[in-house]
Amino acid sequence: MTALNTLLQQAQNERDMVLAAVHREEESLNRLKLQSQQLLNYRAEYQARWQLQFQNHSAIEIVHCYRSFMQRLDEAVTQQQRQADNAAAMLERQRTALAALELRVASVRKLLERRQTEQQRLEQRADQRQTDEAALQAHRRQASAGH
Repeated sequence: MTALNTLLQQAQNERDMVLAAVHREEESLNRLKLQSQQLLNYRAEYQARWQLQFQNHSAIEIVHCYRSFMQRLDEAVTQQQRQADNAAAMLERQRTALAALELRVASVRKLLERRQTEQQRLEQRADQRQTDEAALQAHRRQASAGH
């Protein structure tokens, strides 16, 4: 029983560590998604602002600067999306590991419960045998004293 309790404690500790990792990954993914959305919003605002500027016939140098900056913004958006995708994949792996550890904890807990139930049943049988033996002894003494 001590070994099973130790195994259960170890499984619970592993599960708790992975659960904490899942929470960290969720926070990281949410942060990356927020940053990605902020970057997309900034790009849209920047485009809108400069579209108005271009209606007033801007110099070609300004158009080149705009395009260059938009290209860097697009690269940043792509990189941010890649980081979010990687975080989502890591989160999924952590969740899969968590599910496996939850199953392990439940299995060990169930095994421990079965062993405890079996131990209680054996103890009840032993108690019953002692009670039966004591009753038999008392009956024999009573029968011997009556003859």
